[in-house]
Amino acid sequence: MPITEPPSGPTDEPGQVIPRHVAIIMDGNNRWARRRGLPGVAGHRAGVEAVRGVLRACRKQGVEVLTLFAFSSENWGRPQPEVRALLALLSRYLRNEVRELHKDGIRLRFIGERKRFSERLRRLMQQSEQVTAANTAATMVIAVDYGGQWDIAQAAQKLAQRVQEGSLQPGDITPELIDRNISISDLPRPDLCIRTGGDARVSNFMLWHFAYSELYFTNILWPDFDEAEFAGALADYSRRERRFGLRETPGLVTGGSAHA
Repeated sequence: MPITEPPSGPTDEPGQVIPRHVAIIMDGNNRWARRRGLPGVAGHRAGVEAVRGVLRACRKQGVEVLTLFAFSSENWGRPQPEVRALLALLSRYLRNEVRELHKDGIRLRFIGERKRFSERLRRLMQQSEQVTAANTAATMVIAVDYGGQWDIAQAAQKLAQRVQEGSLQPGDITPELIDRNISISDLPRPDLCIRTGGDARVSNFMLWHFAYSELYFTNILWPDFDEAEFAGALADYSRRERRFGLRETPGLVTGGSAHA
């Protein structure tokens, strides 16, 4: 799929269709830092600022769910100083930002494995979810130690356990049943996946969830992905036709979310 760049000029188009759920692969922090002669952690710090900007943009535009790929299961293979810096940034973000998120009515959730994190970080994650659990203005999902293949496997394990217990027959396992056991099954599926940094792939992120998501790739590095860039991605999404495998019916509006 070609790299998509935001259109020039105003992006507040009449009748623009806003996705309910946007997922973002935040790529390019290290390259952003290297181009400025800075250590990699400086790029990750700048990336946190980009998160704040995009979250503001989601609230302004009416996006209900924002999912961020913060730390993949493959990221454990990075140099240990970088891994420690990433996890320290996540801890600092939770300590500093959860109060503000709560005040703004934003619910915070995490998807992915947690057992490899420190007890302190796991406790911070749990407390952040508990404090914001009743909020309804919007939801921010942070994917940490997450992989799409892991997500499908853990859903299969749950169903296999039920088969072993005798409460489920193998023939009863359907895509709909798997869907109900996948992470954040209670939330609308991502309408739009944005990847920054120039690579045109999803890198094992939300593989089940992206079955009919629109994909938007940009060369912009994540720390430079601001509210204007986000508005450009939404404008591009709004112009697309989403038929979900169906044939278009004359006079039927096909753009926008299947969950609307």
